[in-house]
Amino acid sequence: MITDGPFSDMHASISDAAELDPGTALQLLSFYIEGGADTAIAPEPQSRFGQSGAPWAEPAAIPQTQPAIARPAAAAQRVVPSPAASPRIAATADLALAQSAREAAREAASLDDLKSALLRFDGIASLRQHATNLVFADGNPAARVMLVGEAPGADEDRLGKPFVGVSGQLLDRMLAAIGLDRTTFYITNTCFWRPPGNRKPTEAELVAQAPFVQRHIELINPAVLVLVGASAAHTLLGTNDGITRLRGRWFDYKSDGLAQPIPALPIFHPAFLLRQPAQKRETWADLLKLKTRLAEIPPKA
Repeated sequence: MITDGPFSDMHASISDAAELDPGTALQLLSFYIEGGADTAIAPEPQSRFGQSGAPWAEPAAIPQTQPAIARPAAAAQRVVPSPAASPRIAATADLALAQSAREAAREAASLDDLKSALLRFDGIASLRQHATNLVFADGNPAARVMLVGEAPGADEDRLGKPFVGVSGQLLDRMLAAIGLDRTTFYITNTCFWRPPGNRKPTEAELVAQAPFVQRHIELINPAVLVLVGASAAHTLLGTNDGITRLRGRWFDYKSDGLAQPIPALPIFHPAFLLRQPAQKRETWADLLKLKTRLAEIPPKA
């Protein structure tokens, strides 16, 4: 809880919304949005103070007459998961969801078909109900370079286009340095809706959308794939290696709907570079590898 600073008075008054003048309320709302708290979980604000009858009190100290003896790990109590939390049942549900997604994606014969299939697919309702727009793609579908990132942010959700926020602007500048822009590359994500509060997509959400991403790549059939960030690399390459180990290395992306594998290059996500600007040197080296590879590949027919 904030106890000092410019927002301390606002937090002190939050239990009584009537005390907030419009200007202070707008400042507080902006403060929450900048912190990622932009999704309401109840129709009305609720005070969590004073809801329980008895005030909270410190637990009484337990006198120790002798040193506590550490229990060996083997003697720890075994926790038996409930049937609802069983990994086997969860895995079965994920497999059924993935199969449903594969069937829906496989029927798409064009990008418009794929977009429509995504809008009809109800396996990721938890994402769709909190998002403003489907964030499908941007750029030139006939380009030789296809970039795949992680998930939309607030700006992307508002505009319905991937990589248009601060991270996207940095990515555009990075690619412009090797002669690429949105007329010469195509860009999408592994997650098509913004997760609430800008959280990372869950494994189940990525699994449910993976067949659509796969079909998306098959329909574009680029000469080169650029995997922007760890989530894209893990989803499309099927590896759990860290992005630091993966970046700058060429991999073959394979899919049943492709006549031949596509060379894929993982790079750091621009959001990471904004936090760690010293890593821009490595990313520049990776972009030069991309430029060299493109020079070796004949123009797309």
